[in-house]
Amino acid sequence: MNPKLLFFYPSYEFIGYRVKLTCLVCIDVKNNHSCGFLIELIESSFMFYRHEAKVIELIADWVSLELRSIDMNVDENLIGMEQRVQDIDRYLEIGLEDVRMVGIKGMGGAGKTTLARAIFDKMFTDFEGKSFVENVRENASQLGLEKLQEQILRDVLKNKGISVSGIQEGKNLMKIRLSSKKVLVVLDDVDCKEQLETLAGDPTWFKPGSRVIITTRDGEVLEEHNVKWIHDVSLLTKVEAIRLFSRHAFGKDIPTQGYEKHSNEVLSYAAGLPLTIKVLGSKLCGKDERQWRLTLERLKTIPLEETLKQLELSYESLDDELKELFLHVACFLRGWQKDDAIRMLDCCGLNAEYGLKVLGQKSLIVTLERDNDIIDMHDRIEEMGKNIAGREHLDKPHKRNRLWIQKEIENILADNSVRKGTRCIDLRITPNIFLEALGNMKKLTCLIVNNREFKDSSVIDEARLHFPDSLRYLYWYNYPHWCLPRTFEANNLVALEMPRSKIEHLWEEGKVIWLVGES
Repeated sequence: MNPKLLFFYPSYEFIGYRVKLTCLVCIDVKNNHSCGFLIELIESSFMFYRHEAKVIELIADWVSLELRSIDMNVDENLIGMEQRVQDIDRYLEIGLEDVRMVGIKGMGGAGKTTLARAIFDKMFTDFEGKSFVENVRENASQLGLEKLQEQILRDVLKNKGISVSGIQEGKNLMKIRLSSKKVLVVLDDVDCKEQLETLAGDPTWFKPGSRVIITTRDGEVLEEHNVKWIHDVSLLTKVEAIRLFSRHAFGKDIPTQGYEKHSNEVLSYAAGLPLTIKVLGSKLCGKDERQWRLTLERLKTIPLEETLKQLELSYESLDDELKELFLHVACFLRGWQKDDAIRMLDCCGLNAEYGLKVLGQKSLIVTLERDNDIIDMHDRIEEMGKNIAGREHLDKPHKRNRLWIQKEIENILADNSVRKGTRCIDLRITPNIFLEALGNMKKLTCLIVNNREFKDSSVIDEARLHFPDSLRYLYWYNYPHWCLPRTFEANNLVALEMPRSKIEHLWEEGKVIWLVGES
């Protein structure tokens, strides 16, 4: 950030006239011509107008433009912001005499606040009043929504004496006082409908030409408030990510020679997420190659705390059933087709179709329609979900609801004497797998077995293979036998899927399963 100096001009004497000025001018010391230009502006304006009020008005306009120019360069490490601001400009259409609420939606750490701030700093001089309300979610909880109403009124009306004692009083004041001013208001990090109803209840609260920008992780909040213009914030491109990381790690636009490979590893981990890129760049700045390697190795097993903290806010906003559904998706279902995922989740007793829709609205998952409705999520969101699931019974994985780490699964199945509370397993067939222990998992409802790489069916002894009768969903790719185990009653089974398998009959003695999914 460039250093700034503050100059206060209480008066200026010119050709025998004393011009009384009251203005605070922020001047970049690296751009000293601003000071001289201001003096020239005062002199020439007074010679032309000979009227103090008009001179002050012109100077105020110049100061506003100068401040706008400075504000747009507050953070020299902003990358790719110009195009993103232009994308929002198309929604805002400044100059049209309507009231618009525009939503900026995206996952935590994606740069929503940075984008909103850049737009605000660029455009606030086009409005009669302005207010940037940061961290609405957190501040509403800690301070109360009436304090945020108070902030907007004080900012817009430039009156620090305004006090709001209750939400309804605040609404009434905002309706009356804001309707006469064309305002620019940013509501940052909104997470529930009540916040919008309290801080920007209706377009009629504002004078035509006003704009309200809302950042959120939850698109449902915007839809419930009838926000018509919603923009999904885009993550950084590879080129943008390299520049942003290099600025923080090396103080320039490209990696230092010899650090290109490690830099690419960092960028692969961050996957375009600005928060992660900036944090890792700052952490690695000035570190030697050994420390870079240690950091990258650590990231393979331990998530970056700063990213994890931000992303977990989205998880904590879910109700208990949606938390369960999200953890299933993060641990098992990334890359599945949506219909297949719904079938699996329904078998687990979850409201899958509704739940997936909500997770999408909350920026936790995406459905790739161009790829046959594949369910996907950002790498760091998947990491966050698996980290939460893994923290359950940290030292006793056999008690966890979900198992997906192959080494842990092999160890748990090998210790056949341990009582297991697992409800869902995703495993691969390997020479070390001890499948007999599956029969002892009395709470197991979902079993996913991938046998794509290991073709030796002798490791799967049909006589020693047991499935618990608690199973509701069974998926086995390349099942090696011609029928299911005779001991498997399948009284609770809802869906059976066995692609590329040798199965010919469900049971050797002609027993009939009452409901079968795709096979």
